[in-house]
Amino acid sequence: MFKDFESFNEYIGLPKPLDNDIDIGYYDAKKMRSKSEAVTVDFYRISIKSNFIDKTAAKPSPINAVFFNSPGLATHWDVESTFNGMYVQLSKKLIEENRFLFKNYLDYGEHEALQLTEKEEQEIRTVFSLMLKYYDSRQNNYGVLFSYVHVLVSLVETFYIRQFSTHPKQYNRILSDFQQYLKEYYNKPAKQLPTVQYFADKLHLSSNYLGDIIKHFTNKSAIENIHDFVIKRAKQLLEERSDLNNTEIAYELGFEYPNYFAKFFKKHVSLTPKEYRAKPQSKKHVTNTVKAT
Repeated sequence: MFKDFESFNEYIGLPKPLDNDIDIGYYDAKKMRSKSEAVTVDFYRISIKSNFIDKTAAKPSPINAVFFNSPGLATHWDVESTFNGMYVQLSKKLIEENRFLFKNYLDYGEHEALQLTEKEEQEIRTVFSLMLKYYDSRQNNYGVLFSYVHVLVSLVETFYIRQFSTHPKQYNRILSDFQQYLKEYYNKPAKQLPTVQYFADKLHLSSNYLGDIIKHFTNKSAIENIHDFVIKRAKQLLEERSDLNNTEIAYELGFEYPNYFAKFFKKHVSLTPKEYRAKPQSKKHVTNTVKAT
C-alpha cells in the first residue's frame, strides 16, 4: 500500500506533490507507468482522463471519464499511453475534516467510472485550470483552492445524476434485485432488522452506491424503502396472524426490543400495534384497497 502521495507519484511517474493533504496535476502519459499489478493507496484519488483506453476491457475503446480510488481499494491497470487529463489526490484527514463537502461517489471507484459528455469534460477542465492556479500559490490561497475542489466534486455529483438518468437499464437491475432481496428477507427467521449494508453485500456494491441508485429511482432513501417494507410486513402479520401477540411479531420482524417495534410502528402509522390490531376497519380497508387496485 502507498501511504502518501509522494511514493505513489514516484511509482507511476507523476511530479512530486507540493502538499501532504492535496495534490493536483496534469497527466503526461508517455512518462507514466502504463501497466501495473494490483496496488492500493491510503488516500482518495479523482482522475479525469480523455482518450483513455483500457486494454483489459472486453472491447477496448477510447473514453472520457472520471475515475475514483478510495483508501484500500486495489486497482491494476494496462492502458495505452495515449490519454491526457488531470488528477486530484486528497488525504483521508482532509476528507474526514470536510466530510460534509464530499458525497458518496468517492466510494464509486469499485463500481463504475463517470462517463463524460464533451460539454461536461470542458466544464471540469475549466474548473481544474483554476484549481491548479491556486494550488501553485496555495500558501496564500488555500481557502480559494478548496472552494474550487468543492465545485469540482459538486459537478461530478450532478453528472452522475445525469448518467443514472440516461442509462436506466443499467441500474434497473440493481433496483429490481434490491426489491427482490427485500421480499425474500423474511422467508427465513430474521435475527435483526434488514439494513442497507446487508443488501449492499448481497449485491456486491458499496452501501453509498446502492443508496444513491435507490434514491434516484424511487425518490426515497434505501433505508426509507426498507422501513416501508417492514411496516407493510408488520401490518400483514398484525392482520393475519392472530396466533402471534405483538411481542412475538416484533421478534418475527427482527426487532430486538418489542418497545422499539411499538415506537417504530407508531411513528410510521400513527397507531401502536395494539391500536392498529384492535381497529376493526383496518383489515377491511386493506382488502378494499386491493380490490380497488
